Amino acid sequence: MKLLLDENLSRRIVSLIASHYPGTSQVALLGLERASDTALWAYARQHDFIIVTKDSDFVDLSTVYGQPPKVVLLKTGNQTWQATAQILIDHRKSLESALIVANAACVDL
Repeated sequence: MKLLLDENLSRRIVSLIASHYPGTSQVALLGLERASDTALWAYARQHDFIIVTKDSDFVDLSTVYGQPPKVVLLKTGNQTWQATAQILIDHRKSLESALIVANAACVDL
């Protein structure tokens, strides 16, 4: 699973989760920090990313456009970037089960 972290998530997370989620990146690292949600959606679709965000707008886009991409909506509150990285690592198997095996479009964490 290759994740695209939304701009509301620290780019520092990428290095901590890279071994668990190879190919993962963050919006700013790709030069997309000023892109609209729709443009990010299209980019994620084209490049086989799963979007990770705290922004429910991507859940709405999933309803309108369908999958791919899939969305992980973080409802973890105000966490440090290290804690957010650990949450993604700790939930890798459940995310894979929901998004890949069960083919869910969106998962809340």
